[in-house]
Amino acid sequence: MSRELLALQVVPGKVLKVGLPDGRVHTLLHDAGAAPDGIVVDSGIAYWTTMGTPLVDPGTPGEAGQDFSPRDGGIHSMSLDDGSRGDVVPTGALTTGKQLTSDGAGTLYWGDREGHRISRVRVDGSGLTDLVVNRAEDGILAECVGVTVDPVRGHLYWTQKGPAKGGKGRILRAGLDLPAGESAENRSDIEVLWQDLPEPIDLHLDSGRLYWTDRGAPPHGNTLNRAPVPGPGATGQAPEILADGFTEAIGLAVDSREGIAYVSDLGGHIRAIPLPDGPAAGQEPREIAALESPLTGLCLLPEPEQT
Repeated sequence: MSRELLALQVVPGKVLKVGLPDGRVHTLLHDAGAAPDGIVVDSGIAYWTTMGTPLVDPGTPGEAGQDFSPRDGGIHSMSLDDGSRGDVVPTGALTTGKQLTSDGAGTLYWGDREGHRISRVRVDGSGLTDLVVNRAEDGILAECVGVTVDPVRGHLYWTQKGPAKGGKGRILRAGLDLPAGESAENRSDIEVLWQDLPEPIDLHLDSGRLYWTDRGAPPHGNTLNRAPVPGPGATGQAPEILADGFTEAIGLAVDSREGIAYVSDLGGHIRAIPLPDGPAAGQEPREIAALESPLTGLCLLPEPEQT
């Protein structure tokens, strides 16, 4: 296990490199922007979203007093080779950037929470397109957070977390492209796969299963979950809880080769969770790193190609 993780620290916004299995943390970037949340690596370049700077109500403690509705999120990039930086979607072009994923062929997808939408763009900044736009008047029930894609089958998956600890979270699916003649605001192919979840956050698709973190109330929240991907027109079966006891579980990276899932949380922890049917089955979950600041997005760094 010589792989490394990239992790996002919220305040101050940083991109961290975390060694595996020793958990050594190195700051890759000290100024990642305001409240970074989702991160992915594509062709040697790290891309990440920012949520922007919230309006703070001093009379309401904690996250409940933070309003991220100002349109000041963005998507940013940095070469892992020479450190050169850029903006794929400039700050202010989206509202609240959440989980970010790639199709592996140069297109990025992300959730825009207060923007109530799922969007995509080419890594060169072209082709900015909304794929799902929910009704703003539906409020927190319409907020999109986690996202993953299945380019082979042409599917887009995303979470709508619902109210904090509210038990109204959902995981949904639609096509990667809009049906002919339809719009992101009104498309006929959206399926609700799971509903009444505590508060689902980030997603990962691997070998016919969806994995997700949930920061809702115990016993089903603050967990790592997985379940088989439902067939066309079917709903998801009851999820398998792989681990619990997180402090507001957020980021997720799955190493299927090693059989380990990595989860970050707002308590500043990164935990390694052995998968019950993988090479690490039977091992105990362990803490990789414990920091003093909340952590959000995670991704595995691709291994260097053998020469």
